[in-house]
Amino acid sequence: MSHKYIILSFFTFLTLQSCSQSTYQFKPQDYPFPIPEEEPYATMQDSAEQQAAETRRMTGDPFLGGTTLTVDLSAIPDGKWCYPLPGAKVISNYGTRGRRGHSGVDLKTRPNDKIYAAMDGIVTMSKPFAGYGNCIILRHPSGLETLYSHNSKNLVVEGQRVTAGKVIALTGRTGRATTEHLHFELRVAGKHYNPQLLFDHNTKRIKRHKLTFKKGGGVTTK
Repeated sequence: MSHKYIILSFFTFLTLQSCSQSTYQFKPQDYPFPIPEEEPYATMQDSAEQQAAETRRMTGDPFLGGTTLTVDLSAIPDGKWCYPLPGAKVISNYGTRGRRGHSGVDLKTRPNDKIYAAMDGIVTMSKPFAGYGNCIILRHPSGLETLYSHNSKNLVVEGQRVTAGKVIALTGRTGRATTEHLHFELRVAGKHYNPQLLFDHNTKRIKRHKLTFKKGGGVTTK
């Protein structure tokens, strides 16, 4: 074995020993690319619990065994809501209409216009339903439900998950209707509420307030 090889091996050994005994710890600035920060465990836990609650509200009791349901509309970011019929005018408001009550708001544009999902959700009904004609009901993670009816055609099926702004139906006059329009309802646990609580029909934007629904009926805003 040559002297040069022995000397080189000796220096290599010293270098490896030096590296293995070094107490230096790499810092983020030592890396040529950014290191993503891990989400704190508590935040991850809260996120998981929130997702579990949203799933239960979409598939079961929106009150989760309690007596009230609070929905903070101001926490819904742009891109996670959509006015169901952009460009529409109101032809019949929620409330009393003649001798009968009106459980939603009637919005009109033109025949076979696109109807959009108001928020992310799951389709719990998509079929002809009595005077509603072709009807769709979406249950949202917040526990709210939205109903879309008199559709000429439903474009989603029961059990399908949809995102805000997805085209779910086309306007029509199926069921008990005298003109092509969208009958739009806001519901919680099957009880209907004024859709004006959710959307401003003049600006076509979501309201930015907090809604508290009582299990027996009734709602307050803050």
